[in-house]
Amino acid sequence: MPEGLALALYTAVLRLLTPLYLLRLWRRGAKEPLYRDALRERLGLYSATQPVPGRLWIHAVSLGETRAASALIAALREREPGLRILLTQSTATGREAAQGLLRDGDAIAWLPYDTPGAVRRFLRHWRPRLGVLMETEVWPTLQHEAARAGLPMVLANARLSEKSLRQGRRLGALMRPAAARMTLALAQTEADAQRILAMGMDRVEVAGNLKYDIAVDAALIARGQSWSTQLGRPVLMLAVSREGEEKALLNEWVRQPAPRPLLAIVPRHPQRFDEVAGLVEAAGLTLARRSSWTDQPPMHAAAADVWLGDSMREMPLYYGLAGVALLGGSFEPLGGQNLIEAAACGCPVLAGPHTFNFAEATELALAAGAAQRCATLAEAVSRGQALCTDAQARASMSRSALAFSAAHRGAAARMAAAILSLAESGA
Repeated sequence: MPEGLALALYTAVLRLLTPLYLLRLWRRGAKEPLYRDALRERLGLYSATQPVPGRLWIHAVSLGETRAASALIAALREREPGLRILLTQSTATGREAAQGLLRDGDAIAWLPYDTPGAVRRFLRHWRPRLGVLMETEVWPTLQHEAARAGLPMVLANARLSEKSLRQGRRLGALMRPAAARMTLALAQTEADAQRILAMGMDRVEVAGNLKYDIAVDAALIARGQSWSTQLGRPVLMLAVSREGEEKALLNEWVRQPAPRPLLAIVPRHPQRFDEVAGLVEAAGLTLARRSSWTDQPPMHAAAADVWLGDSMREMPLYYGLAGVALLGGSFEPLGGQNLIEAAACGCPVLAGPHTFNFAEATELALAAGAAQRCATLAEAVSRGQALCTDAQARASMSRSALAFSAAHRGAAARMAAAILSLAESGA
């Protein structure tokens, strides 16, 4: 199919779906009010006030990408202290995290819906000097309109799985031209770079993974370790869990003989906190929710079977608390989660069989002794409990995790240099 026809059909479908898109955002706003904030921006509609042009624009769709962007932003500001940044997101968790990265002269906005009118209004309003999209965010209309406007576009911390490559090829009439219009891709790994080249991008460089450069909050880690000491019993955590994993874990957990470690569950999505709490109670286990206390866990929490990590931006605390972390997203065919933050906090990780979204980082962590692979959730529970009672083995894995994390830093500086060089050349 010719690109022009594919783009026209894509645009027509998006326009028909616009009311449903806005309704979905409004409904999500019932649980996460930030989705209802500045809703007009989703259509590229802004106040009459025209911002000063020339900001460097960074789009980070959600929380994980925004945290990775924080390392890049710090490196960019180290090289250009007066840099003014426009941050865009698509999710409430991303926008909330991004607000903490702003300085005087910076701005924040929603990424507009990928229709020609919305994208053109966005680009005319903000007039950035360069656009940076984090990880996988390539949009057909956005790339088309950026090319028309002469705006250089960079895909930073870029990754592309085999599955995503196959999907992109099926939509080749849309995605290959969009990829080809990207000025530069800064890939996490050589394997990612080869897949990105196969997708149609012309200029790809391997720069490493920004997530190794994210600064972890040492005070939160220390607080978690303090809580662990006060508890006087080991903690096994399911970290950044996805739908289906919590119920499977709880079914396995109630079959374990007493005494059991304290089980901590930290869901990936905040809108699922209440759902997971209900699963714990339905399993007949006593529950304590992190959101119910401030500085110190109350007595009833110390005696609970399960802690629910229903707070935001406290993962270092949970990794400090846990003796061992089971890697969320890896025990169902969901591709896993990034274990780099766990390693930076010195927390040993047990990964399930499904880690294809973060294949290289996981394999490197396994080779470094920072993580172990388990074929099933039952095996992970058994091995996790054994590690919880083996202080020497845990300490060895913790040291390996910290060394692994330190050995892979430097991507932020490399990406910042490439991006600013491109911004200065305007090419």
